[in-house]
Amino acid sequence: MTQTDQTQAAQAQVLVALTTPEEVDTFLAQYPQAAVFKAGTCHKTMQGFGVLETYLAKHDLPVGFIRVVDWRPASNHVADLSGIQHQSPQFILFDQAKPTFEVNNWDISPEQLGPVFESKVPKRDGAAGVAEGAVIEGNVAPYKHLMQDYVDGKLPDWQFQERYVNMFRDDASLRSQREFELLSKLFGDPDAYHGGLHQLGEPQARGDLKARVQELLSQL
Repeated sequence: MTQTDQTQAAQAQVLVALTTPEEVDTFLAQYPQAAVFKAGTCHKTMQGFGVLETYLAKHDLPVGFIRVVDWRPASNHVADLSGIQHQSPQFILFDQAKPTFEVNNWDISPEQLGPVFESKVPKRDGAAGVAEGAVIEGNVAPYKHLMQDYVDGKLPDWQFQERYVNMFRDDASLRSQREFELLSKLFGDPDAYHGGLHQLGEPQARGDLKARVQELLSQL
């Protein structure tokens, strides 16, 4: 391994899927300081991980990832170990396998994470890449297919808006902050959608929708 390869390996984000209680124990024993991120089934997970990812690029913190619906025993084990009631998404910071900080749902934000990372988590020398085999998903193909159908005239404005927003709401992928911000450009902040699609207004309210869709397609 060359010196460059060694530097890149040292700077890679450590993102590990924790699928069983045994994997949780091994992960927390391996890393004196680490975190667990529990993912739910909606865009709150995507938004929360997007925020977290910006700090992982600058700070040295191994993160274990639990998809709660699929790996429930691992999630329950973390709750038992930490004494912290399960929520999703959820971020728990551990020191010597003891919880030192937790934040949940919409509160996984720069306002909450920033001070903790600055005071508790060592910074990296340079930006980090993502380790091979990491769990970041980043599949934007379903969005691109839907947008292309709209651009090709296969869907009217209202039908496209409804399908896009429902897809976005249900998206619990692990995405970078850049992907999250791009995907949320068309119809704004998903926090505003909790009351239902009737709150969205006219699809064209932000200007020429087709032109904005074409621009977004070129950026994904």
